[in-house]
Amino acid sequence: MLRQCVFYMFLAASGLAGFEQAPAGPAQPKPTAIAAGEIGSHLPDFSARDLRGRRISSSDLRGKVVLIDFWATWCGPCKKEMPGYQKLLNRYGARGFAVIGLKLDIMADTEEPRAFARRLGIHYPLAVATDEIKDKFGGIEGLPTTLIYDRWGILRQKIIGFEYTDLVEKDLKALLGRSGQPAIKGRSAKQKLTTDQH
Repeated sequence: MLRQCVFYMFLAASGLAGFEQAPAGPAQPKPTAIAAGEIGSHLPDFSARDLRGRRISSSDLRGKVVLIDFWATWCGPCKKEMPGYQKLLNRYGARGFAVIGLKLDIMADTEEPRAFARRLGIHYPLAVATDEIKDKFGGIEGLPTTLIYDRWGILRQKIIGFEYTDLVEKDLKALLGRSGQPAIKGRSAKQKLTTDQH
């Protein structure tokens, strides 16, 4: 009888001990991946040949503030924006700024792309955006599309449609001036959608 009593007390104590245990805190949410092409995403790995046959690669852009410009010869706003990006490159290239133009080929060119670039005074690398490259950047919703990445390869600004160079320059200067890696807090960086997407 004493054995039974001790046995039942042991079971009761074991059961009560189990009820006293509680989780250390609320369940921690798993970090969610940021989709390609969204503010806070990383510059994707890509490689292509520019219109002159030279290799361009994301690995060559490490440590630089990078502007990726999706354009087309038939895009009126692209023709307005691209010379401004060349001026920014001329002004800030020595400070670690790079520009890459990725041409969409969803419609026939209105002009031979290299002649188009010469006529506009564009000297930064221009390449054709293959479907694979477009997918790596999260797809393209309109033209022009401008993506600006900081020195750590984090997308800080996405502009769909035309934007004035002086407004892009203001944000660019801030990124060029940063010396430490900034933290990502939600969607604090700019994302702009304009209606002028011709």
